[in-house]
Amino acid sequence: MRRIKRVEKSISILMALILVMITAPVPSIFAAMIGTEAILVNQDTLNARDQLRSFLDRKDVQSQLTARGIDPAEAQARIDSLSDAEVIQIADKIDPLPAGGRFWGTVLYLAIIVFIVLVVLELLGYTDFI
Repeated sequence: MRRIKRVEKSISILMALILVMITAPVPSIFAAMIGTEAILVNQDTLNARDQLRSFLDRKDVQSQLTARGIDPAEAQARIDSLSDAEVIQIADKIDPLPAGGRFWGTVLYLAIIVFIVLVVLELLGYTDFI
């Protein structure tokens, strides 16, 4: 009889624990579709961060930073701490900037302007080239 009471007691404790576990508030987990925009924004952020890292890895940029008294590692740490929107904004501003490759374009524009001025002066009779 005692043995039956012990078994009943252990079973009742087990059942009480199961009842508590079943009725305990469990947070619901909802699966939702991830929108294309969320993925694209995340990918744009990763691309912008990679672009800024590659920009800072260039030797000419590092030499300019050290010439201005900025440690390149500190600049990299600051870029890593920027928010996603700030990184995209900076990367968008860096893209259209010329990287010193516009020298020949400027020389060409100046040569065309000088040529046009000389033609106009010749037509007006201020010069005597011909």
